[in-house]
Amino acid sequence: MSDSSTLPPVRLHAEAELARDALSTPLLSRAARLARWAGPDTRVDAGGALVDEQLPAAAEALGLSGDDAAAYASEAWRVAVDTGLVEITDEEKGTVAAGADLALLTGGSPHDVLQVWLGALEAVLADASVPDLGAVVDAMAEGGEVDLSSLGFDPEAEAEFLEGVLGNLYLLTVSEDGPGEGPVPLPALAASVLVPGDMAEPSNDVLQQVSDAMMRLDGQFRLLEPVGLVEYRPVDEALLTETETETETGTGEGADETAVPGDETDVTRYGLVRLTPLGLYGLRARLLEAGFAVPAVGELADKGADALLDGTAAFGPAAAQAETEQWLARREPLAAARELLAAARGSDGGAPLRRLRCQQALSLVGADAEPALREVLDDAELGGLARVWLTEHGARDVPAPSEAMVFWLTIDTVAAQLAAEGNSEELRALVEGLARQHSGFFGAAWRVGHPATADVLEAMGRLHPDKRIAKEARKAAFKARSQQGA
Repeated sequence: MSDSSTLPPVRLHAEAELARDALSTPLLSRAARLARWAGPDTRVDAGGALVDEQLPAAAEALGLSGDDAAAYASEAWRVAVDTGLVEITDEEKGTVAAGADLALLTGGSPHDVLQVWLGALEAVLADASVPDLGAVVDAMAEGGEVDLSSLGFDPEAEAEFLEGVLGNLYLLTVSEDGPGEGPVPLPALAASVLVPGDMAEPSNDVLQQVSDAMMRLDGQFRLLEPVGLVEYRPVDEALLTETETETETGTGEGADETAVPGDETDVTRYGLVRLTPLGLYGLRARLLEAGFAVPAVGELADKGADALLDGTAAFGPAAAQAETEQWLARREPLAAARELLAAARGSDGGAPLRRLRCQQALSLVGADAEPALREVLDDAELGGLARVWLTEHGARDVPAPSEAMVFWLTIDTVAAQLAAEGNSEELRALVEGLARQHSGFFGAAWRVGHPATADVLEAMGRLHPDKRIAKEARKAAFKARSQQGA
């Protein structure tokens, strides 16, 4: 994706709800508790980390025990420092005090809380992009200094890969044809980044790359879950043992040696990940900062009808309806209908899709909108749309449209569908139906004074499976274009 890419709109929870989620995440809540626990006697090293002697007390303050208690306490302390919950008051002495941002967690707005949480997220993402510390320690024990490239690790490449994975996870979550709030199998997520789109059958080499990436992502998502970005079901450890055993004994062969599921394998054993509502908020914030256009449902609710119709042009049907419902909820029905109809006028390239979105919006307005539709019955651009609405709502005394209006509305509708969906199966079916129902359609359609007539007829020529009818459509398109140029 380029920085100018526009992503599908996301439906975000209210900031107050997200802030409550942020405060309850294990990592941020631990960081806040340590910030309140710290006092005049708390000491840190030159890097701002708690000195080893104080880790047991920090773990105890968090109610942690066991082998990993000190590590969890150390991680929470790093987040407290990185987010400003703790400030180092004297670097030479290694003394600390509560940071200014600590008060935001209890006295700040929901937005303030979320900004602190975003700082915690950045800290954890940075940690998730570093190599296995065990490998680093072993290398240091052997040779002193560590060259990360000698460990086969490229920090920039690792961070870029994780960014790509999270970007795809966001896109899968917000896309209308994606899993939505459901979990994504880890193999599918890794493959979405590594397997070329034009590769029909992944090679063994690509499958091995996917398998290796899954193992890295397994560790990274385990780190990202405590900060509330994801809910994660880890890779089954028994599966890893089975894979290692097969490799050692030589029973695995080819793609079977990789930890990638086959068609009949229980995919849940290979890890499942889903973005939380808080995670959606966090990734959207990061994408916005990176320069992407990342719309959110509800952003157009207080804007004019022109902004609504243009803004929802690229939305999927469900997102467009959700946005429109929020827009209508703030307006009186008759006034809203009049505003929508006024914004739908125009002869520019985006006008047909605006009128389609207008028609869809008006379908959500009740009978109170009828006067607005009757007011445009004689309008060349809106008269056909108005008749459709009035008829569907059971209105009486709806005048029949002229043949010219019927053809104009047909061209306008196909142009809108082309803009919304491209060469979809639904549009192909519409084109076939039009040609079947009107034997002289192309002979009359090329004369329609609609700016998109030639483009629509050319598209019908591409889409219709009958070569004879497709040829008629192309001839009609040529006539229409000649008429426009005359």
